[in-house]
Amino acid sequence: MVRVLGIDPGLRNMGWGVIDVDGPRIRHVANGVVHSSGDDLAARLLSLYRGLTDVVERYAPQTAAVEQTFVNKDGAGTLKLGQARGIAMLVPAQAGLTVGEYAPNKVKKTVVGVGHADKGQVAHMVKLQLPGVELAGPDAADALAIAICHAHHGGASGLAAALEKALV
Repeated sequence: MVRVLGIDPGLRNMGWGVIDVDGPRIRHVANGVVHSSGDDLAARLLSLYRGLTDVVERYAPQTAAVEQTFVNKDGAGTLKLGQARGIAMLVPAQAGLTVGEYAPNKVKKTVVGVGHADKGQVAHMVKLQLPGVELAGPDAADALAIAICHAHHGGASGLAAALEKALV
């Protein structure tokens, strides 16, 4: 069994979801949202770092996955989101985890079946694949979708490496 952490990066709200993967079976462990706090960018990033570090310490995942940032028309917004994404990648890497990266369309295609699904469709399909899950919000649903995507596509560099590490 491999424990997977999915992270949906955001500067205000960073979604996270943890699943256990045992062959073709997946099971929900936990999900939530780290809300940033502080008056400036540095304080917000620090609060995200601390919150996500707590999640990693509490749930002890063996591998992680993060959604890739898309570039939009707002360059400053994209840069800030990129900094939050850096925290999302740093925290699991600092814990010694491999970190997969997936484009939003790949996550949606894996979980929903179409690459341009909306948040409601993603949440619905996450609920179908993880029966009984109580979602902490749309960001947590997206994070669980990222974890599910990693479970399907992690391959030798993701899940197999994590399993090997766990057996050592």
